[in-house]
Amino acid sequence: MIITVASFKGGVGKSTTAIHLATYFAQEDTNNVLLLDGDANRSVSNWAERGNLPFKVVDERHAAKYSRDADHIIIDTAARPNEEDLKTLAEGCDLLILPCVPDVLSLEAMMLTIETLKKLKSDSYKVLLTIVPPKPNKDGDEARKSLQRADLPLFKTPIRRFQAYKKAALLGVPVYQVNDSKSKIAWNDYQNVGREIEELQ
Repeated sequence: MIITVASFKGGVGKSTTAIHLATYFAQEDTNNVLLLDGDANRSVSNWAERGNLPFKVVDERHAAKYSRDADHIIIDTAARPNEEDLKTLAEGCDLLILPCVPDVLSLEAMMLTIETLKKLKSDSYKVLLTIVPPKPNKDGDEARKSLQRADLPLFKTPIRRFQAYKKAALLGVPVYQVNDSKSKIAWNDYQNVGREIEELQ
């Protein structure tokens, strides 16, 4: 399966999502998972260089060489793709994941992305709410309702905001390897998203 993670807006957990979905699919010993880093910031590559990830990370320019043996390919893309970029991304994957933070600017950027995808007649995408603040904050629930009212395909599981992700990035490991009281809960969110993706296959 080829999964691409893209967003019109930076700071929405795009690279974190790519890394943890690649980690989820790499848990099966039989799976050969490749993560392609297509973001100029090289967030994924830097994360990998700082520690140890259970899959291979390569620059997207080396995709032809390394993708031949991959069972699953996850692609982290540059933020703010233009319409032509978005068309190429949508056509080149089985599932386009669109991370979205529950705030007005992110939701507006998301709606622009969806409008572009609809214009391109693409339907292989799904919105993932990320960096959702903890209860009693209601931003996550309100964003979900707003996206549902717009009849957009949305993952049932939101990715909640935890400090454990920052620690994981600093150490260069998946979040479940971090010594933090919330690390297993944070990982469980991505496990649930991974299961939802498997159900789509």
